[in-house]
Amino acid sequence: MLKADVSEVAATVSGITISCRLCGSTELRSFCDLGATPPCELFLTTETAEQPEPTYPLHVRVCNACLLAQLPPEITPEETFSEYAYFSSFSSSWVEHARRFVDSAAERAGLGTDSFVVEVASNDGYLLQHVVGKGIRCLGVEPSVNVGDAAREKGVPTLTAFLTPETGAQVRAEHGPADLVCGNNVFAHIPDVVGFAQGLRAMVADDGWVSIEVQHLLTLVERKQFDTIYHEHFQYYTLLTGQRALAAGGLTLVDVELLDTHGGSIRMWARPAEVAAAPSDTVREVLAAEAAAGLHTPEGHDGFAEAVSTIRDDLVSFLIDARRRGKRVVGYGAPGKGNTLLNYCGIRPDLLEYTVDRNPYKHGRFTPGTRIPIHPPERIAQDRPDYVLILPWNLRTELTEQLAGVREWGSRLVFPIPSLEVV
Repeated sequence: MLKADVSEVAATVSGITISCRLCGSTELRSFCDLGATPPCELFLTTETAEQPEPTYPLHVRVCNACLLAQLPPEITPEETFSEYAYFSSFSSSWVEHARRFVDSAAERAGLGTDSFVVEVASNDGYLLQHVVGKGIRCLGVEPSVNVGDAAREKGVPTLTAFLTPETGAQVRAEHGPADLVCGNNVFAHIPDVVGFAQGLRAMVADDGWVSIEVQHLLTLVERKQFDTIYHEHFQYYTLLTGQRALAAGGLTLVDVELLDTHGGSIRMWARPAEVAAAPSDTVREVLAAEAAAGLHTPEGHDGFAEAVSTIRDDLVSFLIDARRRGKRVVGYGAPGKGNTLLNYCGIRPDLLEYTVDRNPYKHGRFTPGTRIPIHPPERIAQDRPDYVLILPWNLRTELTEQLAGVREWGSRLVFPIPSLEVV
């Protein structure tokens, strides 16, 4: 990471000055530089694994003016999301999380059979299927054709599109204003922060609600979750910067919930500025916690890169030692975060023989960059390895239960973050 005395100069990429996509400032400082990696969801086939692979810088910077942590948009959303490898419904705990959200949101927003709900980045219908089950009219706005098709097969109406102010106006004109607009884990995925917020405002009713769930930068820093940094995550939000981003679209933050999902997330509740009440006590408490951690100043973000390098050193040392002792180590899961971890640490099949995943789309493919083979989960029971490295560590409880059988032959689970743990 750049030292504080040199990081306050204007940031450049390929000789071009970059500016904050929220406030326009060119004064950005280094937060975490993970080198150059391929896009984390572009899994390789047998054929493409033998071909050159593009890589892009993975260097997060923080705006000195508005404090938004961000990646320069080296790749476009169209490159990543037109066909997408991530299907939300393969995580049973995530589907259950969505069901609980629908129940609580229906109560908060007073939703009934005459209401209308829109989800942005609705994926394969994992959430809106619960809205359909309540008899509430809904629409998913999902840019990826393949996962959108899966949602339609579940009976979830889905528009294939990215959210822009124009898309928001189109949805409102064709379907009417939405009583609730929600977006789970999409707010980090859009390079046009202001346009996205304006799109939310265009869809929501003048007395409606907007719910945005996104990973919390506070927990990312405290728990050293550097592997959640990848190219399709353009922003990393504190509640303060999330509040500012929503305000850019005419939405006012009124409440927040702290969640365990994705290692620690915030669920921001906002309303059109014209009808919004004063922020809740919880909003003030979370803002105070962020300020106490130093994240309301540019300098408070310094020091994260050093903690990240320690995690890399510990994990690689463990894998090298296991290889020298003749132990077999395989992975569980092939999530985007796992590919950031593998590439930054330089972990390849000589250290991690293969990984497994429940998503059939990934079977027979290889992880981007590191080219580790991906197999069905049954492969672990067949091979009985000595260690299983858990790549989607955020699903620890769910995966510990799924992998309880490895105890039969004495295998141990390895969790790399926030620090190396072998259990």
